[in-house]
Amino acid sequence: MAEAEQPKRLAPEHRVTVDDVRQLMGASTPHFALQLRNRIAKLVRNLPDEDPARLLGLQEIARLERLGFTGETRGEQGQDGEVSLRSVQPDAPVRRVEGERSPLR
Repeated sequence: MAEAEQPKRLAPEHRVTVDDVRQLMGASTPHFALQLRNRIAKLVRNLPDEDPARLLGLQEIARLERLGFTGETRGEQGQDGEVSLRSVQPDAPVRRVEGERSPLR
């Protein structure tokens, strides 16, 4: 997974749609969540605030940040007495580096 975008989506005449955002959302896993977040942010950053694609993109960015920082649990639960890793705890905070820019800028 790279942060490179399909050239058609970046063409000046291309109108970003909800379908463009949904195509990127479909492949989200913890491992690739932050790369997808950045691709969606790049795609919607110049859209008007009320644009449906931008609104969906902002919701997805928030979900991808949670997924990327807190992970997900699949398969069977651990054995009794095992503590889950911090990265898969649903209440783990989303961490940001102080002074780091928003992906929408």
